[in-house]
Amino acid sequence: MAGSITSDRAPAVEGRRAGPLIVTEDAELLDDLLRLCAAAGAHPEVYHSVPERGTCWETAPLVLVGDDAAARCRGAARRRGVLLVGHDQDDPGVWRRAVEIGADCVLRLPDAESWLVDRIADVVEGAGRQALTVGVIGGRGGAGASTLACALALTAARDGRRTMLVDGDPLGGGLDVLLGGEQAEGLRWPDLAASKGRVAGGALEESLPSLRGLRVLSWDRGDAVTIRPEAMRSVLAAARRRGGVVVVDLPRRVDDATAEALAQLDLGLLVVPAELRAVAGAKRVASMVGMVLRDLRVVVRGPYAAGVDDRWIAEVLGLPLVGELPLEPSLLADLDAGAPPGDSARGPLGRFCAAFWERALAGESAS
Repeated sequence: MAGSITSDRAPAVEGRRAGPLIVTEDAELLDDLLRLCAAAGAHPEVYHSVPERGTCWETAPLVLVGDDAAARCRGAARRRGVLLVGHDQDDPGVWRRAVEIGADCVLRLPDAESWLVDRIADVVEGAGRQALTVGVIGGRGGAGASTLACALALTAARDGRRTMLVDGDPLGGGLDVLLGGEQAEGLRWPDLAASKGRVAGGALEESLPSLRGLRVLSWDRGDAVTIRPEAMRSVLAAARRRGGVVVVDLPRRVDDATAEALAQLDLGLLVVPAELRAVAGAKRVASMVGMVLRDLRVVVRGPYAAGVDDRWIAEVLGLPLVGELPLEPSLLADLDAGAPPGDSARGPLGRFCAAFWERALAGESAS
């Protein structure tokens, strides 16, 4: 017999994976499992006993069998992804029942709630390749990190890749402003800065402003908010699980939240103006960032001071050289006209970003 929400069949919604199957008649346990599914962004189907052969028992990405329903599931086809769930911490017969139904493991609530939410979210969101995650950091103030981050994200989105742009600098003025979307509806960092635990990737993506083909997590116009390290970890992990590319604009100071972001990057780009003072400042930034991020590369921005070139700067910093960030003479005029950095695929900045993604994504495929 099916429960009251069996009509909510996730496969009928294009682009959304099937949710878990719940088998139980225990009302208290069902309430807990529905709550955990909601936390993971999942849409389950509920049955009181094993569904008919050839239905969702075989096809559901995860099956949660209540302790009360174990006896009714003994004859079900053996499959992976069956979990036996209950509340009784001291039941000596639980392992025997788990073996009888071929369960992968036994879970006891509330102790296993956090693990179970993670497991549900993983199967609902899929286990595909995580997003290539690139952080952009300025070697000094005004180096052009936000400009490059915005252009990289726009270029990736223009090429048809699922793209998320994350503004990790509360003092940067807001990347949504740079994209002309400060009035766009959606969540900002103050709505997420105190988050704890798992954040569902699909729910995060759908809640953020959609600007020029990409999703943007930026700041509102209120007072600066401190991002909890746990929130940065959860939000970026959720963004990465959606695949595609994630671009993170980071501050030069490495606080606990920034360290969490650095730990999730695949590579970082340090933007350094070609002048001696900027190189000296960038060396200190590189030293701090390098304690967390193993793959940090340098992008040099002209004009060049006398006796300075891009290769010399990379050698002084001890970092691989990505290249020279090209000057775009029309950048300020374009911004005044509402066109963000990298908006034109044929401009110098757009071409630079396209070449970067071609190399970076080719390296990811090779790995």
